[in-house]
Amino acid sequence: MTSRIQGARQRARGEITNAIKDEARRHLADEGASRLSLRAVARELGMVSSALYRYFPSRDDLLTALITDAYDAVGAAAEAALAEAESAGDSHLVRWRAVCRAVRAWGLAHPHEYALIYGSPVPGYAAPASTTRPASRVALALLSVLRDAHTSGALREPASGAAAPEAVLKDAELLAEHLGVELPPAVLAEVVAAWSQLFGLISFELFGQFTKVVDARDAFFDHAVEHLADQVGLRR
Repeated sequence: MTSRIQGARQRARGEITNAIKDEARRHLADEGASRLSLRAVARELGMVSSALYRYFPSRDDLLTALITDAYDAVGAAAEAALAEAESAGDSHLVRWRAVCRAVRAWGLAHPHEYALIYGSPVPGYAAPASTTRPASRVALALLSVLRDAHTSGALREPASGAAAPEAVLKDAELLAEHLGVELPPAVLAEVVAAWSQLFGLISFELFGQFTKVVDARDAFFDHAVEHLADQVGLRR
């Protein structure tokens, strides 16, 4: 009996927690992250503020939960696309493109959550270390493609004509050690550049920078992603 009661309490807590986060996401869409208010969320849910504080003691705790959920969601989309491409026996280039497309599709479908994690920082908020792993999932999916390509001999030297500076290569070596990824430092340096450019492409599209500049958005994105693949050394 006790275990059933505890299970019911946990389910109820989970449902309330999800309701709070769902309402907070609506506030993100209407007001932006900087104006997120626990009192406003509680009011919309018909809760007193003191009750909501039992679930999220501060605005920053709620923001962290939303940020973690968003990183996990886009990461899961990237991983699912990669798994599907792998099961189909697709080439490494197609796998790379599948991951990039999945990230873009998630961003277009969830613009406010995308802005929360890849847009302007929220004033006064510092993300805790617990967000690092979720934030790494997209990059790790891309690295998985390149690691497999490197193992199978499908990875060549990066296309960049100029060698990366020694300081950049040193950073890449440290990153490889931290992630446990066996890739040449020159490749990993290009991966970091490509990773940042991928999100730059998506951000430009979401935030209106391509208006009256690029109309064929799907074709342009695929074209740019092909260049990123060439940049990191994926063979066609």
